[in-house]
Amino acid sequence: MKSSTASPNYIGLVKFLVQPFLESPESLSVDCEMSHILKRAWIRIAFDPTDKGKVFGRGGRNIQAIRTVVAAAAELAGQSVYLDIYGSSSQSRDGMSFDEEQEERIPPPRSRERTGNIPRPVAKPRFQ
Repeated sequence: MKSSTASPNYIGLVKFLVQPFLESPESLSVDCEMSHILKRAWIRIAFDPTDKGKVFGRGGRNIQAIRTVVAAAAELAGQSVYLDIYGSSSQSRDGMSFDEEQEERIPPPRSRERTGNIPRPVAKPRFQ
């Protein structure tokens, strides 16, 4: 039972979800463009770069949770939504940008190369 008559207050919802993570909530800027023909909303947010780690959370968990809540509100209204963080450029398959999460990831540790006179382990044959 989807109704497309009323659009959710995306700006208010995003502010409600993001501001608790910010040291300076007044730095949050939210812009929303609606296409009533396509039933789609584009939301762009910007905030102080020093709060980036808190907004995204470990492994992008916080921002993904925010996107999930906003997408659920849009789905109830029979719409789709795209949430972008200002400054990101690449898009994933579903239109949501994940540059932020990729920047937060730490590359895997390099394997240690054997140096010096340390002998390599020898695999012994198994007897049956």
